[in-house]
Amino acid sequence: MRSVIYEKFGNPAEVLTTAERPMPEPGPGQVRLRLVLSPIHNHDLSTIAGTYGYKPELPATPGTEALGVVDALGEGVADFKPGQRVALNGLGLWSHYFLADARRLVPMPDAVPDELACQLLSMPMSAVMLLDDLAVKAGDWIIQNTANGAVGKTLAGLARARGVNVVNLVRRDAGVAELETLGIANGVSTESAGWQERVATIAGGAPIIRAVDSVAGEAADEIMSTLAEGGVLVSFGAMSGKPLVISPANLLFKQATVRGFWGQKRAPLLSPAQRAAMVAELIALAASGGLQLPIAASYPLEKAGEAAAASAVPGRPGKIALKP
Repeated sequence: MRSVIYEKFGNPAEVLTTAERPMPEPGPGQVRLRLVLSPIHNHDLSTIAGTYGYKPELPATPGTEALGVVDALGEGVADFKPGQRVALNGLGLWSHYFLADARRLVPMPDAVPDELACQLLSMPMSAVMLLDDLAVKAGDWIIQNTANGAVGKTLAGLARARGVNVVNLVRRDAGVAELETLGIANGVSTESAGWQERVATIAGGAPIIRAVDSVAGEAADEIMSTLAEGGVLVSFGAMSGKPLVISPANLLFKQATVRGFWGQKRAPLLSPAQRAAMVAELIALAASGGLQLPIAASYPLEKAGEAAAASAVPGRPGKIALKP
């Protein structure tokens, strides 16, 4: 079988290649899966580049989320059957076949299409944990930037289902129409002058008590300017690659709070029951059509480098994915 590998850290478009690997055999409690689709996440690319929060031993096979089909069962596995679709988070998933702990597999109902099922557990799970950590209730107002990303789309859908109001910032005017196509309202483009006034109009004078920043740099201060007194800015990411820029006026006069959120630190604190409830909420939202996460294009494993390059192109309408 073929697996994507990299033997040194660097530009994913340049260091990714494929190699023949022996077919893995499932051990006790394991399942062998055949890859269907695996989305390329920013943290996958950062790991390959050697700039993420951990570095795997090289050579390594990347890939941290996938949809697969059960191909073989290890000893003691009785809850799954060959041919069943399952989603999972893991490591080394950019391969035709791979092994997984049966306890980590999530069955996917037919109502959730492959393109959505393959990316339902990583960024969306972060969005569920983030929304819980924001400690907001029905009727409250929050604001987020990069609303057209996977986390942004999921957060908007989850918040709508819970009755929480969200202002969704995007960097391009065209991004507003993209959100509307997916049923996401309250989109505002920061490309147009006076966008803060548009935010205030949408909120109708209600206080915006939480802000989620995934850009950093000056964008952090811009979104913080929309917060009400005593509001909280949550730093979720740093797409700009720059430090947070916060003006003293926004911080001091609003008596605001700034804190960070990282899903990999939050996830281990979840009980099995909490995790199961979050996954069930996501599956129900996806099956009902309340969550849409498009795949812009899919590439075979042999073209992983090209797929990585495509992931770096701005303005994509969805994720880039890998397939067998």
